[in-house]
Amino acid sequence: MSEPALSRGGAPLSALSGVGPRRQAQLQKLGLFSVGDLLSHFPRDYEDWSRITPIARLEDGEAACVRGTVARPPEVFRKPGGKCLSRTAVFDGTGKLSLTFFNNPYLRLEAGRDYLFFGKTVFYGGMRTMANPEIAPAGDGAEGGGGMMPLYRLTEGLSQHALRKLTRQALARTAGAFLEPLPPALVEQYRLCPPEEAFSLIHFPASPEDVRKARRRLIFEELFTFCLAGQRLRAQSARLPGAVLERADPEVFFGSLPFAPTKAQRRAVEECFADLCSGIRMNRLLQGDVGAGKTLVAAACAWLACKSGKQAVVMAPTELLARQHHASFSRFAAPFDIETELLCGSTPAAQRRRILKKLEEGEPMILCGTHALIQSDVALPHAALMVVDEQHRFGVRQRAALGEKALSAHLLAMSATPIPRTLTLILYGDLDVSVLDELPPGRQEILTYAVPEEKRLDLYGFLRKQVQAGGQIYIVCPLIDGAEDDPDEEKKAAATYAKSLETALPGLRTGLMHGRLKAAEKEAVMTAFVNRELDILVSTTVIEVGVDVPGATVMVVENADFFGLSQLHQLRGRVGRGSRQSYCFLMHRSSSGPALERLRTLCRERDGFAIAEADLRLRGPGDFFGRRQHGLPAFAIADLASDLNVLEAARDSAQALLRRDPALTSCPLLRERVETVTEKTLAVSLN
Repeated sequence: MSEPALSRGGAPLSALSGVGPRRQAQLQKLGLFSVGDLLSHFPRDYEDWSRITPIARLEDGEAACVRGTVARPPEVFRKPGGKCLSRTAVFDGTGKLSLTFFNNPYLRLEAGRDYLFFGKTVFYGGMRTMANPEIAPAGDGAEGGGGMMPLYRLTEGLSQHALRKLTRQALARTAGAFLEPLPPALVEQYRLCPPEEAFSLIHFPASPEDVRKARRRLIFEELFTFCLAGQRLRAQSARLPGAVLERADPEVFFGSLPFAPTKAQRRAVEECFADLCSGIRMNRLLQGDVGAGKTLVAAACAWLACKSGKQAVVMAPTELLARQHHASFSRFAAPFDIETELLCGSTPAAQRRRILKKLEEGEPMILCGTHALIQSDVALPHAALMVVDEQHRFGVRQRAALGEKALSAHLLAMSATPIPRTLTLILYGDLDVSVLDELPPGRQEILTYAVPEEKRLDLYGFLRKQVQAGGQIYIVCPLIDGAEDDPDEEKKAAATYAKSLETALPGLRTGLMHGRLKAAEKEAVMTAFVNRELDILVSTTVIEVGVDVPGATVMVVENADFFGLSQLHQLRGRVGRGSRQSYCFLMHRSSSGPALERLRTLCRERDGFAIAEADLRLRGPGDFFGRRQHGLPAFAIADLASDLNVLEAARDSAQALLRRDPALTSCPLLRERVETVTEKTLAVSLN
C-alpha cells in the first residue's frame, strides 16, 4: 500500500523528535523512510491492556496486564561482560509481583507510582514473576487500563515502546492533514470511516470494534486501488499494437501430432490465434493443471510466429526446465523444419554469439532459455511471441523486461497452478485468461493415500520394492533444518530426514534439494535425479515446479497436513509422467478431524480446479502459493486468505468507476495513488 493521502505526510522521519541517524537507520531496515511510511506500518497484532488482572489471579504461563504500585526503585546488578540485571516488585492490594529486567540500565520506575505491566507470568519459588514486561503509565480512568496496545514488526534495536511513541508523534504531526482519495459515493455506499480516523484507530484502538472499523476502511482502499491499477494496465495493453501474424488453420499444426489434442487445447489455441492475428498485442495467461498440455498450446503459437517469418522466445525459471522445453519444442517444430535454439547461462560463448547473430538477422526460430534472455546484450527485435513458463516465478518486472526487448511481441504466460476464476480475475487483472480444464486421454491416475505414522515401516518396504522395480521416489518435507529445541520440528526437516534414510533404506542412493542451495547446486542434484543417478530425492517444496522425470513413480509428502490442498496437488503432479503406475502417499499424525478430512479430499479428487475451490473454502487463497510464495501481491494490511469478500467488492467498484471515468479525471488524488501502485508493481520482482 502506498502512503496515506496527506497534505504534509511526506516529511522525512528525521522530522520526528528522537529520530537521529541511528534510529533512522533502524527504521529504514523496515522500509520506513517518511512519516507516511511510518503510519502505513500497521500493527501485526494487539495486546489487550484494558483488562486489568489482579495479581492474586495471575495464572502461570498466561500473558496479562497488571496495574501495580512500585514498591522500590529497581535494583541494578552488574554481571560479567558488562550486562546488567534489574529487579523490583509491585503491589496492587491483592498480592505481590516480582519484576526482572535484563540489560536495561536506564530503567526508571518511581517508588509509590502506579504503572501498567504487560507480560507472561511465571511461578518461581512460590512467587509470581514477570521478566521484561512492557510498561506504560497507569491511566486515570475507572479501570485505569491502557486500551489495546499495538504490536509491530520490529528490527534489532527497536522496541515496541519506541515505535509506539514515534507513531503517536506521526499521528499528531499529521492531524487534520489527511485527504480523502475515494469517491464520496463509494465512502457512503460501504459506510467507510474517514482516513484520519482509520489511521488513528488502527494504531491505537480502544476496543476490537475500533480495529474492525479501521481495517474495513484501510483494506477496502488498498484492494480498490490495487484493482484499479490492474484493470487500467489491462485496458492500456488492449490498445497497444502487436505484431500481426498471418492467419493459418490450426488443423495444419494439429495434423502433425501423433495424438489428438483435447477440446480445451483446441479452444485455447483458437483464442491465442485470434489475438495473434488481431494487430493488438496479446497479454494472455494460459492456466492449466499439471499435465493438461500447456506446452502444446505454446508450441502452436510459436509455429504460427515462425510461419509468419518471425521469432518466438520461451523463458523458463531454471536451466533444466529450459532444456526440457527446448527438447519439447524441437519435437513439435521438426515436421515444419523450424529451428530451435537454447540460450542459458552455461551456453558456450561461440554458440551464444551464433544465436545472437541469428536473432539480429531475424531468422525464424524458436529460442528457449532462462533469465539469460533478458540480459542487456540479447536483442530480440524480430520476436513476435514471448512465452513465459511458470510465470509466477519471475514477477511483473522480469516479464516487462522481456517484453521491452520486442515492444510489439505478444505475451503468453503459463501457470500450472489452478486458481478459482474469482481469484484469477483479481491476481491477474492485467491478463486475459485461457483455461485448460481437461487432461489428455490415457493419462493414468495417480493413486493417492493418507498414511498414518504407524504404517511408516510398511511404506519403507514399498519404497524399496519400487526402486528394485526401476522406479524413483520423491520425498518432500516442510522444513530444511529442524529446530534443536523442538523434536516435532526436527522430524519435519528435509536434511534430518535424508540422513535417517541411510538407516531406514540402506543401499539406496539419496539426494537432497532445498531452497538454500545455489542455483548450480540445485541443477546438479536435479540432473542427477533425471539421469537416474539417484533413487530417492528428499526435498522441500522447491520441486513443486520442476522438470519431467519419467522414472519417478512415488511421491511421499511428510507432515502432509502442514500443506494446503493445492500445494499437495502440485506436488502429486511431479510423478505419473511415465508409463508405470504412480503413487502419492500423504504422511500424517491426525487420527480424525478437519486435517484428516482435507487429506481424504485429495485422495478422492483429481481435478486441480475442484481442489483449488476446496482450498479456497477451507483455508483461503494464500495456500495456492504456500505460506508466502511467488504470485501473491505484498499488501500492507489486506490478507487474501480472509478478505476475499472485500476484494470482490473492491474489484466490482473499480470496474464500475473505470466504466464511468476511464482516466479517473474526476478523482485526481485517487489517480495519483493508482499510478504509484502501478509503478511499484512494475518495479518489484516477485521472484
